[in-house]
Parts: sequence; structure tokens; C-alpha cells
Amino acid sequence: MEQGKNIKTGIISAIGAYSLWGILPVYWKFVSQVPAHEILSHRILWSFLFMVGIVIIANRKKQLYEEMNQLVHEPKKLIGLVMGSVFISINWFIYIWAVNNNRVIETSLGYYINPLFSVLLGVFILKERLSFWQLISVLLAGSGVLYMTMGFGSVPWVALLLAISFGFYGLCKKVANITPITSITLETFIMTPIAILYILYLDFHGAGSFGGLSATSIFLVGSGIITAIPLLLFAKGANQLSLITLGFIQYLSPTIALMLGVFLYHEPFTEVHFISFCFIWAALFIFSLSRTEMFTKIETSIGDTFAWQKRHKG
Repeated sequence: MEQGKNIKTGIISAIGAYSLWGILPVYWKFVSQVPAHEILSHRILWSFLFMVGIVIIANRKKQLYEEMNQLVHEPKKLIGLVMGSVFISINWFIYIWAVNNNRVIETSLGYYINPLFSVLLGVFILKERLSFWQLISVLLAGSGVLYMTMGFGSVPWVALLLAISFGFYGLCKKVANITPITSITLETFIMTPIAILYILYLDFHGAGSFGGLSATSIFLVGSGIITAIPLLLFAKGANQLSLITLGFIQYLSPTIALMLGVFLYHEPFTEVHFISFCFIWAALFIFSLSRTEMFTKIETSIGDTFAWQKRHKG
């Protein structure tokens, strides 16, 4: 009974997190007149202050101190945290810039690709074994990106940079291995001094967008809240759901973004887009089901067939 309740809570939390991430383009459009680097600076600053409030309200000060002490004594984890803060800042900047330059569809492509790029990181960096179906998924996704590149004559660099930066961010979090609240608090803390200096620099030169009780200022402050809340919901969902369930739900975010790009912001969605996305969707479908019993049996059957042919050829 209790387990079923936890799973239900986990599903609601995960759907909430990925839904908020999916509609995030709508929020950034409200501050589209502000340069992406300035939005990023405010997002980092206000996210950090909001997380400090969460730490205090949730009484996580002791946990924060203990994990900080652990990082000091384990340089590998500290480097992972610092590099993670750099990669997530790069990811945030690219995403904000892309949304406010009418490339929402390309951002959705990036987050569709991301899980498959993470698999490649696992293979080449963590020396994990690539299964047959994962290999098929990666090849299909690569075909989709290649088709789009050939169709438009240019590489979808926004999508690739989003996938790469978020993939490396995930790898760094795996290395740091600390709780989500501590992680996002320290990641934003590391970048906050740079963000503050840049905001002050803009203000000194009269180029800043923040000031008074204007709508722009309110939205910039709110960027901290809309950053932290889905992260906290995701952490709750991840703790209560299997990776397969979480894997399916994660595609909700880029799907919402794709719908927004096509139907709300009327970005062009051509035949090239459609065919490329079909490759990606097929790759994700296979990837998501690769660990199920049916696909495992098919993989085993294929392996047995090749082994039989090899023996008889010998």
C-alpha cells in the first residue's frame, strides 16, 4: 500500500518536473528583450538565494555542511561539482539564447538526443558496455542528425551543444555523488560571484535590465524559483521511480517544447524536420524498451543465430 503511494507520488513529481521544464520557453519569452548572458546571471544568483532558503526551511544545514566537508576531503568529487556547475551554466545560456532567438524546436531536438549521448559517455568514459539495442538507438539518432545536417546544409549545433553540455553535467553529478539540494545549492554558489560581478558591471555602465518593481525585474527574480522547483520535483521522482519509468516521462519535456515551437511560436517544421525527428523518436522508442524482457529475448535470439552461423561456417 505504502509502496504504491510512493510510486504515485513519484510519478506526479516527475511529470510536474518535466512539464515545468517543457513550458520553460514560455517563461523566457517574457524576458526576451534581456540579453541571454544577463538572464543567465540573474538565474544563477536567484537560484542560489532560493536554494539557501530551501536549505534553511527544510533544515538541511547539517547535511549541507557534512557534504561540503566530504567534498573538501575528496578532490575528485569537488572537481566533479565544479565542472558540473560550468556545464550547467553553459547549458542554461545556450537554452535561453536559443528560445529567445526562435529556435525552440531545435532545443527540443537537443533534449531528445541527450539520453543517447549520455549512453555514449558511459561507453567511452565510464567504460560501460553498449547493448545491441542501445547501439541501434545511437545509430538511428545519428542518422536523424545527419539527415537534418544534409537537408539544411548546416549542423544543428544548438541541439548538439544542449545534449553535450547536459550529458557532461550528468556525468559530473555522477562523479560528485551528492544529494540534489546540496548539489544545486553548491553549483549555483560556485557561479554566483561571477554572476554578481557581471550584474554590477552592467548596472555601473547603465546597461542592466534589473531595477525597481518592473515586470522584467520580477521575472528575473522569479527565474530562481522556476529553476529550483522542477529540480526538487525531479529529485523526489527519481528517488521513488524505476529508471525505465523515469526514462519514459523524461520525453514529456522536449515533446511539450516541440509543440510550443510549432503551434504557439509558429517556427517552421519542414519535411526535413519531420523525417529527422522520426529517426530520433524511433531511436528513443527502442532505447526506452531495450531493457524489457521482450527486447532482451530478441537480442539473445539474434546472438544465438549469429553464434550458430559462425560455428557452422567453421
